[in-house]
Amino acid sequence: MTLNAAAFLAGKIRKLKIAVIGDVMLDRYFYGEVKRISPEAPVPVAKINKITSVLGGAANVAANLACLECRVFIGGVTGDDENDALLEKMLDEAGIDHKGLVRSAGRKTITKLRILGGSQQMLRLDFEEAGDLTEKETATLTKWLDRLLKKGLGGIIVSDYAKGVCSDNFCRDVIKKAGEFKIPVLIDPKGSDWSKYSGCTFITPNLKEMCEAAGYRCANVDDEIVKMARAARKKHAIKNVVVTRSEKGMTVVNAKEVLHSPAAAIEVFDVSGAGDTVAAVLLAAAAGGVGLDDAVYLANRAAGIVVSKVGTCPVHRDELLADILQKERKQGKYRLLSREEVASFAATWKACGEKVVFTNGCFDILHVGHVSYLEKAAELGKHLIVGVNTDASVRRIKGKGRPLNSELDRARVLAALACVDAVVLFGEDTPANLIEKIRPDILVKGGDYRETEVVGREYADEVRIIDFEDGYSTTGIVEKIVKNVREGEI
Repeated sequence: MTLNAAAFLAGKIRKLKIAVIGDVMLDRYFYGEVKRISPEAPVPVAKINKITSVLGGAANVAANLACLECRVFIGGVTGDDENDALLEKMLDEAGIDHKGLVRSAGRKTITKLRILGGSQQMLRLDFEEAGDLTEKETATLTKWLDRLLKKGLGGIIVSDYAKGVCSDNFCRDVIKKAGEFKIPVLIDPKGSDWSKYSGCTFITPNLKEMCEAAGYRCANVDDEIVKMARAARKKHAIKNVVVTRSEKGMTVVNAKEVLHSPAAAIEVFDVSGAGDTVAAVLLAAAAGGVGLDDAVYLANRAAGIVVSKVGTCPVHRDELLADILQKERKQGKYRLLSREEVASFAATWKACGEKVVFTNGCFDILHVGHVSYLEKAAELGKHLIVGVNTDASVRRIKGKGRPLNSELDRARVLAALACVDAVVLFGEDTPANLIEKIRPDILVKGGDYRETEVVGREYADEVRIIDFEDGYSTTGIVEKIVKNVREGEI
């Protein structure tokens, strides 16, 4: 049974173990301002005021997987230098296992240093020693991969930048081993000769790379792309050729079908790293048992999020899940969130410095008083989470005949409100356990409660009491309906 995209992101993705093998890089940016020309030569002088570093190449693929909360293992070759120390420190901070990195005295850690004056790139300096791996380096990487496979891997990504790690024999060996363990292997290719990638599960060229492999150029149109992909798939026994097509999305060609997945309608700021995001999300989804349609859709949505940001920025699991759920809600495919999902959202929002507000209630017949109360609660922070009593707990509190609307209907109506970010059910008499799991910044209660009387207050940073609107209540509405029926008015 295949998982849908949202269910996969909500649970199984965190249990996946993925290995990334390839050309590991460090991207460094020196930002400055230019106000004069050098007296030594006719070149601008950049006064540097900020230096940043990000993981690049195969390391960026690994960073994407780590942000998706997979367990990630990276293998490749680095130099024994300062850039390697910085690279490994950043991998540690990202939670990526880098025991597969082989230090080579004869190489430099591949580093791309960019100097920018204002927003304009002035110069790029590349530090690298490209070349195929030595026999000893290959043997070390192979042993590392063998150990991981025996312990259990969900999938492998090979990120080839033609710097030497992804040699012909090594790529063939990785694909063969993946087949023996019946796990998917995805190739992010380089160059026109794909023979070393034969037999892989996925290959993800962009349009330019697809044209290079085909040996001719073509327009970005469906028929031509499909023709190229079919020829490459047949020639190299590749199960799925996935062509990323910029503003036209993605096209997948395999033995059974052709899928065209349109790009997300998002304003594009920077396409840096989008291909790495597609590779990470697509392989993770396939390894997690997501159907091909949903896996491609998920990768496309993730790429849309990435290109809407400036610079190389991986997509986060909660960020992608929120995007998928919002899209489903717009399509009328509302799905109730679990406690674990809501708690995960809350943790991510808080980690980003955004205040999380929580309140709860039965909300049996939603009326103006409810909406006013929720809007006031939402104004206290960035995100409002609403806990809703299940039908059984409402009956215990309100008595027989209540609720008038089912728990799923009540949750669905609340979720449609612009001021509400998430809705979650609880079946206990009080929301204390739910509040403990969410740990909001602000806990809101309505009515004439005292702060010391509010259940779950010990799990929140602050408690706020908001008055209900006078003249509005579900009980009052019910009584009015009963009265009108008795008097024959309805």
